[in-house]
Amino acid sequence: MTTSHTSDFELDRPGSVIAAVPAVLGFVPEMSLVLVTVDRGDLGCVLRIDLSEDMSDQIVRLAEVAAAARPDGAIAVIVDEHGAGCHPCNDDYRDLAAHLADELDSWGIDLLGAHVVDRVATGGRWHCADGCGRGGVIEDPAASPLAVAAVLDGRRLYTRRDELQAVIAPDPARSEVLAGQIAAGVPPAMSDADACAAISEARAAAAHLADGGTLADEVAARLGRALRDIRVRDTLFGLAVGEDAERAEALWVSLARILPVPYRTEALVLVAFFAYARGDGPLAGVSLDAALRNDPTHRMASMLDQALQSGLRPERIRELALTGYRLAEQLGVRLPRRRPTGRRAG
Repeated sequence: MTTSHTSDFELDRPGSVIAAVPAVLGFVPEMSLVLVTVDRGDLGCVLRIDLSEDMSDQIVRLAEVAAAARPDGAIAVIVDEHGAGCHPCNDDYRDLAAHLADELDSWGIDLLGAHVVDRVATGGRWHCADGCGRGGVIEDPAASPLAVAAVLDGRRLYTRRDELQAVIAPDPARSEVLAGQIAAGVPPAMSDADACAAISEARAAAAHLADGGTLADEVAARLGRALRDIRVRDTLFGLAVGEDAERAEALWVSLARILPVPYRTEALVLVAFFAYARGDGPLAGVSLDAALRNDPTHRMASMLDQALQSGLRPERIRELALTGYRLAEQLGVRLPRRRPTGRRAG
């Protein structure tokens, strides 16, 4: 799930709506049910689930999540590679749309339209799920105003969801090595001085990576242990609004790939927080999915996931990063200068 808010968009043109989906999700959906919420004429939250034979429970949950943002309405896009030429399938599409409409209606949300598309690409074809007779060709997703805005914001658009997931894919061999090193050196507890040293080491490691260096096993192991300390992790959130945000995020991605569970979970939460703060909902979403698979009860991961699903804007998340600066002051740690208010943190 990810969110966007824009008025530079024509919600009454299905070809335009469908073409914009990759820019909002961050990847091109396949075999998916995508729900685009509409709030006062603007694009709101965009949610996606896989198509499957029995989607009853998923649709109930989808409607519940969509309702968290209290939208006025929603538009459904069923992405099925067999959709364009499978007329007998339209009964299934019609039933799916009707079920979704009922669930949304129970939350006071109108389903404004449901469209079936074979592929979200230039030349892809769409038609109404209810057999209304309307249909057409998909506009160029790369030319969508939202895609252009994403590129200008420096966001990468992925061709497939698994390409996005590969950003944080674990390295089992390296994780096994680090698991042994972490287990051999776990301290009884971190003092304030230890926490300060860990924060400084994280910043130094981020700078080293940015300069083309590699992350030594002993450094990764120490950082993995340190991230389990809430003071350290929450202070490091502050870097998301600092001048070194990109360097820090690259370090969290590296750690998320090589650390063993449960240490990997904390790195994933940092990746998610930094991505969310700079407006990259897709990367935040897959990182939180991975974190919650590791630890379904993780408090911060759950809080960020709920915020993302409810459509909380990135600028509100960036306010949370300011807590990191207050914690740093209490610990006596100096963080990099904050970026000016109103400027993106990434």
